[in-house]
Parts: sequence; structure tokens; C-alpha cells
Amino acid sequence: MPPADDQQISKFELAELNDAVVACRRCPRLVDWRELAAREKRAAFRDHDYWGKPVPSFGPANAKILVVGLAPAAHGANRTGRMFTGDRSGDWLYRAIWQAGLANGPESTAADDGLQLLDTRITSIVRCAPPENRPTVEERNLCLPYFRRELELLSQLRVIVCLGAFAWENCARELGIRPRPKFAHALEHSVGSLTVICSYHPSQRNTFTGLLSEEMLAAIFQRAAELARSDRVNQGAVDS
Repeated sequence: MPPADDQQISKFELAELNDAVVACRRCPRLVDWRELAAREKRAAFRDHDYWGKPVPSFGPANAKILVVGLAPAAHGANRTGRMFTGDRSGDWLYRAIWQAGLANGPESTAADDGLQLLDTRITSIVRCAPPENRPTVEERNLCLPYFRRELELLSQLRVIVCLGAFAWENCARELGIRPRPKFAHALEHSVGSLTVICSYHPSQRNTFTGLLSEEMLAAIFQRAAELARSDRVNQGAVDS
């Protein structure tokens, strides 16, 4: 599939959107970095075949909860080809999702491991692994049309969980939240029928220092699941 322009992206359905993400080569610096990481590899993964491409979203099209991160990790999702898979951040994230009843298992180890998400989809603002985990403003802007279109297509979405300030700031911008409240863990903000919840990112920096505990992250997803279930119950009452 050839790289798509913004006008094409705005017309894609979800399957086409994921295909377009995987084919994207819009940002030369990110293309070089993700492919370099895939060639040089980390010693622990020297026998692994790296994905080395932009990472598509993971989860069902009828998701009520969207989890948004910053970008794939060079030796995590850039290696496995699945969001938040193959690194310690993902280990924390998927345990919390499973504990909230939103997955059929507590681990995500590979794109073909049989894991299924329930009512939940995972994505990131930037789809390629950036050097030092820091995309430029231009790179972010070139990637945002994919995220923007995904938000339009997730018709049953009721909750967005933003992992970190970068995800919150960009979600708030796309949703037209003004003035934008300052990022804080467990911050909730409603936009029509949608609730945005903020969480510290489960990065090693945050988890090793104790800024984020497993109990804190689990509580975020329990709350997201509660909101999603509440919406389902309310909709059932309306339908009846």
C-alpha cells in the first residue's frame, strides 16, 4: 500500500487506516531510527525478527475504551508489532487491563499470542519509535491525522485513558478541550458523552521511582471499565 495523504486518511475505514499506518514513511528521522533499531537489535533480542515499521492500533472496532500512549518503544512495540507489547511498560498496562476484566489474559508477549481485548483498543499519538522517546512537533503533526480519523471512526467510544501528559495534551487538542486542565493522575474531564481519564505513563522511570504503583494503574482501568459498563446499562434502559 503506497503512503497516504491527509485527504485519503480522512476517508479510510479502520482496517484501511491500520494498513495506511503500517505503510507510512512520512517522517525520515523516525523511519531511519525504527529501522536502525530493528537492524542493530538489543542483545537480549538478537534472535528476534523485529517489526521495524509503524505500529497499528490493537483492539476491537466497537471499543468503548481507547488507551492512548506517546509512541512505540524501540525494542518493545517496534520489535513485536503490537502496541505496548514486549517491554515492562506493557507488562504493567496489560495486567491492569486484565484485572479490570478488559482482556482474556494478563500478558501481551507477541502479536500472535492469542490475547484479545474486550471493549478496549490501544493506540498512540505517534506510531513510530522516536529517538529518546521524543518525537518532534512536526513528526507529531504528521502522525495526528491517523489518530484524528480513528477518533471519528470509533462510534461506540465512551472513555479515553491518556497515559502521560503528551497523550493528554494531544487528546485534549483534538477534542477541543479549552481551557485545558493541567495534567494530573486520575484527572477526569467530560466532553459530551465521552470521559477522558489521565494516568501517569507506566514507564520504568515512573514505576521504579514509585510515582505510579500497580494499584494506582489498576484503579484507572477499574474506573474506565465502570464508566463503559454504566454506559452499556444506560443504553439498555433507553432501548427497552
